[in-house]
Amino acid sequence: MNEHVDNHTDIETFDMAPISLWLEDFSRVRDLFEEWRQSGVADIRAYLREDENRIKQCSSLIRVLKVNKKTLSLFEAEDFGHLTGNLDAIFRDDMLQSHIQELSALWDGHTEFSSDTVNYTLSGRRLDIQLRGAVLPGYEQTWKRVLLSIEDVTEREDARRQQIESKRYAQGLFEYSPVSLWVEDFSRIKRLLDELHDRGITDFRVFTDVHPEFVGQCASEIRVIDVNNETLRLFLAPDKLTLLRRLPDIFRDRMNVHFREQLIELWNGNLFHQRETVNYALDGTERHVLLQFSVLPGHEQDWSLVQISLTDITARKKAEAYLEYLGKHDVLTKLYNRAFYVDEMNRLERHEFHPVSIIILDLNGLKVVNDQWGHGVGDALLRRVGEVLAEAIKPPCYAARIGGDEFAVLLPAIDELGATSMVEEIRSLIEINNQYYSNIPLNTAIGWATSNAGEKMEAVAKRADLLMYEDKRLHYSSENERRKLD
Repeated sequence: MNEHVDNHTDIETFDMAPISLWLEDFSRVRDLFEEWRQSGVADIRAYLREDENRIKQCSSLIRVLKVNKKTLSLFEAEDFGHLTGNLDAIFRDDMLQSHIQELSALWDGHTEFSSDTVNYTLSGRRLDIQLRGAVLPGYEQTWKRVLLSIEDVTEREDARRQQIESKRYAQGLFEYSPVSLWVEDFSRIKRLLDELHDRGITDFRVFTDVHPEFVGQCASEIRVIDVNNETLRLFLAPDKLTLLRRLPDIFRDRMNVHFREQLIELWNGNLFHQRETVNYALDGTERHVLLQFSVLPGHEQDWSLVQISLTDITARKKAEAYLEYLGKHDVLTKLYNRAFYVDEMNRLERHEFHPVSIIILDLNGLKVVNDQWGHGVGDALLRRVGEVLAEAIKPPCYAARIGGDEFAVLLPAIDELGATSMVEEIRSLIEINNQYYSNIPLNTAIGWATSNAGEKMEAVAKRADLLMYEDKRLHYSSENERRKLD
């Protein structure tokens, strides 16, 4: 009576188990294995991989004896017959290759096996499963009773696949971003700054003024974890290893000033900030970039993972510099223009600079040249004046074209003697220039003046201008006298 009850309980336990259970007969597979052994098969794995039909042959020899209710519901079968009549729809595709693992375990004498594989419901829905099998006690020699459990792990595998896909997507965004991306570890910098806080330092800007070497120490503690493809292109690096080895060639010179400001941002708790800075490509050329710094979420306490994006703004900076140049320079002569001259005069006056000498220079005979030879020839004369003044005048002195054929030279901290010497230098260079362009020589009228204490710059320029006109008058008077004699 008790044996009957125990047997009934075992059947009920099998049938009501919350996991899919299969009771199968592998005896004919065992017989087939014996035939293969006798025919000389030694490596079962290689033998099965050689011909997929051998796997199918083994599978066809397995006889399903019983399944439980969970199996029918899992595979969407109406009953046992519906299930066993459609096994080829359940065990297919990916299942065949994983079946090698189970068969190999049995071939090697193991009574237990497991694998992660794929089955399909009768409606065609994919099931990721974890399969475990065991030859029941007493059947080790015949394999007539093998119990298999199938756990549906589709949800877990879907999540894993989604995670892999998300990682692949994120990696793709990183690698193929149109801006340079860096993933870095700033944790050592965090520790250095924390140590300063612990020492009672409150004004980090003053601290780095006194200890500029601290900025360099922090820069040396940055660990670059990864960079993307655009980074290699931007800095002309053939590969990541070369780039990482030559980081000192990229981050140098003016970069140190910008990095100090970045450290000040971090000191003040700004974990997300941006600024324009300068880096250098591996060929030494400048790269103006917009740097955006972000401590990645979850790493706010240690800064062990930060992302830095560098947007190349070199072209914009060059355009801005050119526009600024145009705003201050004369395109024809390459000297400064009248707007710069006026601004510089005002600056010198605001700072009550003394002495300041001003030279006014006018090109004689330009109208005649334009009328007789054309404006192209006249422009060439103006360019030659620009060449002479550019050679003679060096900062902090400035030469400017302030009118059609009129030029001015500002000489801060130059007295009357120095101004006279500069005029002689200009005249000497004009003579040399005329030796190279003997067909149409440069001829200029020059006047100069030096400021008195408290004198307005405009008044100094006016005195120099009057002297220039006096020199021009003498030039034309001399020309007229010469013509009369001719």
